[in-house]
Amino acid sequence: MKLGIFAKTFDGDDPETVLKAVATAGFVCAQYNMACSGLPSMPEDISAAQARAVSDAADASGVEVIAVSGTYNMIHPDRAIRAVGQAKLEVIARNCAGMSTRLITLCTGTRDPVDQWKEHPDNNTPEAWRDLLEAMETAVGIADRYDVDLGIEPELANVVNSAAKARRLIDEIKSPRIKVVLDPANLFEIASLEEQRALVSGAIDLLADGIVMAHAKDRNPDGSFGTAGKGVLDYGHYLGRLKSIGFEGSLITHGLSAGEAPGVSTFLKGHLQDGVAL
Repeated sequence: MKLGIFAKTFDGDDPETVLKAVATAGFVCAQYNMACSGLPSMPEDISAAQARAVSDAADASGVEVIAVSGTYNMIHPDRAIRAVGQAKLEVIARNCAGMSTRLITLCTGTRDPVDQWKEHPDNNTPEAWRDLLEAMETAVGIADRYDVDLGIEPELANVVNSAAKARRLIDEIKSPRIKVVLDPANLFEIASLEEQRALVSGAIDLLADGIVMAHAKDRNPDGSFGTAGKGVLDYGHYLGRLKSIGFEGSLITHGLSAGEAPGVSTFLKGHLQDGVAL
């Protein structure tokens, strides 16, 4: 597995500064965000020079840009807002080759009109699922045009709120463009160790053929998110299960401060060093 981090963890509005900080903290790859180029996370335009600067910074720092964020609310209750997000997704996709990456991470969305990461009771309705299918068909069309893949992530607050929902989406869309980003801390809030292990194992078994990236954060005992290695998540179990399915993608940590990054790098390397190339 390759060990990486959200590039946005580090301050900076140019890719060279940010990706050098990624390397200094002990990581070999990054999930990029266009904010690290001094742009909005979902910009209306990216110039060829701005895209090339990301690729050049990756080469100079030795940090691979494993993915770029393309998150917008795919099931926003306002169809016009969804359309704006789709247009910006195409901007990202059009520039992936210039940034030397082929994976865009998505947010499957929520009916909450303000916060795309906030749970809403209508997320589980047939109408929400219908809108997600429509949005994903559009996104797959964009991905086909620019030869990129799309990473969906089961998140409790979104319409794809479980591994089973992710499996259902993949099976219904039937496109090889749809991949899985797995974050075990997004599968539960408060759970016993036995329940947590069962959820993580079940998700990995169900989604094994589609997992291209794994995330690494944690849950505190009260259910809030925490820094990897400082909460209740059983990392030995999680990473052991990934190894058991032959996962050789990237393990990307996030939800931490820049100051915590070197320590998290050391923690994760400690779990990965047993016969796993970093």
